[in-house]
Amino acid sequence: MSQPPSQQPPQEPIPGNPYAQPGGYGQPAPGGYGQPGPAQPGGYGQPGPAQPGGYGQPPGGTGYPPQPPYPGGYGPTTPSPYGQTPPTLPPGNGGQGPFRRKRVAIVAAVVAGLLAIGGGVYLASGDDGKPAKPAASAGDTAEPSASPSVDLGDGTGSGNGGASGGDGYNDGIKPGEARVWVRENETQLTSAGAMQYGPWRLGDIVARAMYKEVTGHAVADGAVKWSVALETPLCGAGHTPTAHGKLVVATLENNTKRAHCKYLQQIDLATGKVGWKVEVPQESAFDTTNEFRFAITGDTVAVGHSAYASGFSAVDGKKIFGTWKTNGCSPYTIGGGSRLVGVALCPSPAGSTKSQQLIEELDPATGKSKWNYKYPLGWTVGRVYSTDPLIVAAHNSDTKAWSITSFAPDGKVRWQVEPKFKVTGACDGFGDGSGDLHACTFSANDAATLYLGTAGSGGAVLGEPETNEVVAIDLATGKEKWRTKASRGRAMRPVAVEGGKAVVYIHPGTAPDNSAAAVATIAATGGAPQVVLQTPAAAAATERAFFLTPRMAWSDGRFFLLNGRVLSPTPQRKDRTLLSFGK
Repeated sequence: MSQPPSQQPPQEPIPGNPYAQPGGYGQPAPGGYGQPGPAQPGGYGQPGPAQPGGYGQPPGGTGYPPQPPYPGGYGPTTPSPYGQTPPTLPPGNGGQGPFRRKRVAIVAAVVAGLLAIGGGVYLASGDDGKPAKPAASAGDTAEPSASPSVDLGDGTGSGNGGASGGDGYNDGIKPGEARVWVRENETQLTSAGAMQYGPWRLGDIVARAMYKEVTGHAVADGAVKWSVALETPLCGAGHTPTAHGKLVVATLENNTKRAHCKYLQQIDLATGKVGWKVEVPQESAFDTTNEFRFAITGDTVAVGHSAYASGFSAVDGKKIFGTWKTNGCSPYTIGGGSRLVGVALCPSPAGSTKSQQLIEELDPATGKSKWNYKYPLGWTVGRVYSTDPLIVAAHNSDTKAWSITSFAPDGKVRWQVEPKFKVTGACDGFGDGSGDLHACTFSANDAATLYLGTAGSGGAVLGEPETNEVVAIDLATGKEKWRTKASRGRAMRPVAVEGGKAVVYIHPGTAPDNSAAAVATIAATGGAPQVVLQTPAAAAATERAFFLTPRMAWSDGRFFLLNGRVLSPTPQRKDRTLLSFGK
């Protein structure tokens, strides 16, 4: 196995903190790798035994100094959540949304212009504006309220946040096509804009979170059903709600530019009612971070922060375990779902400058390691496609190879392959220092098959393939089953598996296919995608506007598309925040 370079480029400031300055926009993300080598027989090795102590052992210093900002370009959308230096961080996010080659020159000018004119007002209280320290109690008397800076609209018509010009998205809609609704940002932000989290659906509510507000919209038309105003800006949010329909978000300690991520806040997705709020205790003087990475497994909210990790009860917010250090390896990031997994950075062996990582399953009740598996020198854990079964993508920055590993429940390697197709950095983690194990929006699986969207043979712009394929991988063996190619100028993303069929989002096309977006299914045996939801042609331009780090969800016959980063509104334009279509 090859080794990665010992030097890492610097990181962009934390986008979760609205007061951090952006690194600029201009460099496209890498579109994937060249042809890697053949599959490795037997995998990289067998998992090591669980280490004693688990999260309860006192930590030492992190040994990972903070990094300066990116000098420009599309840096990671979220930097290392624990304040550590990731092993490989070339510029580029790889998770950018639908954008096309023939508009690249225009894009650079437009985005630069948006940054220039998008500077909103600071919603800060000054360096001494620190909120009161909350107790870990079930604050069931708190009620949701509308942020005064947000025009909630009435939710009628297109649900476009009060934008001028009327609907338009559904003009000329044909019989059988799905109506589209869109929301636009009305909130004044800082010059850097703000990251958006979500979407999360629960029943007839779909929620999103941005800056100092969490908003629940009606699934049917986008009308605002509830809105929660937060005291301080967001600095993290769980990918999934709890089993009881509660959302957990993280907020900064105050409204100043140098604020650290400090609090966890529970919110009921159905009603917007505010629940418990707790402080994540600082484990040492090194424990300072601008953003949390956390995961929810069962009734545990596991939080990663500055080479430490803590677990809290999703029910009442009480802390249930403390810090974590496995055999000298410090936590880097956390992923969750049916199983709680952690990734740790290990010290370089004597005489080597190469980094090493391990992945392990953690007991959500105690934080202790059940098993761990150490990757060879130079390999970086990039993404977790699934936690049941556990499927992990890793990459090697020296050889540009990447691998997929399937782990058995006891941590043994079931199979490990180095695929002969390319994926974007969003799906192998290359060029992305976010530490977000669940950032791949080109994957879906059931118990039998993993479906991945490729980087595309036609090239990629800002990390988004122009024309790509969906590859089906047999989860029993790791071998390819089949490939299905999108039509020219279209890209497909697997978003779910239903009834044995892969559900894919088909991006709006470019010439010669200028169609609007659609949702289709692909049979378990492969073949051409069969469209089940087609949006009107008038919606195509708006759908293409969701080009920066899109987040998406498919739930009960509806598709939701969220812009990952939003700028302040100006007289000239308003960023779209959320788009939906379906039954």
